[in-house]
Amino acid sequence: QVQLVESGGGLVQPGGSLRLSCAASVRISSINIMYWYRQAPGKQRELVARITSGGITNYADSVKGRFTISRDSAKNTVYLQMNSLKPEDTAVYYCKLDVIWATATHSYWGQGTQVTVSS
Repeated sequence: QVQLVESGGGLVQPGGSLRLSCAASVRISSINIMYWYRQAPGKQRELVARITSGGITNYADSVKGRFTISRDSAKNTVYLQMNSLKPEDTAVYYCKLDVIWATATHSYWGQGTQVTVSS
């Protein structure tokens, strides 16, 4: 069983920066995709960014140019660098891992970390 542990959330002023980390409990050698999602109060969970094991990245339009997803495979960790934060970025941020096998995809979620952007 893979466990994902997020860290790095907190309170930041508008325009500030935070870096989130998500560490997997085991080394993932299979083809995989790691994601960051977020969920604001009263809203549905939404995809923020994703990165494949080959390093291909995709972003939600709302964060393009401000957020950067990256990964360190040696540390089994994915990062989300968040710059120019806005109050509307306030949410619980979740890490997700999809491990892709020939016949199935196994998905794992972290417990979430709160990001609050407020003056």
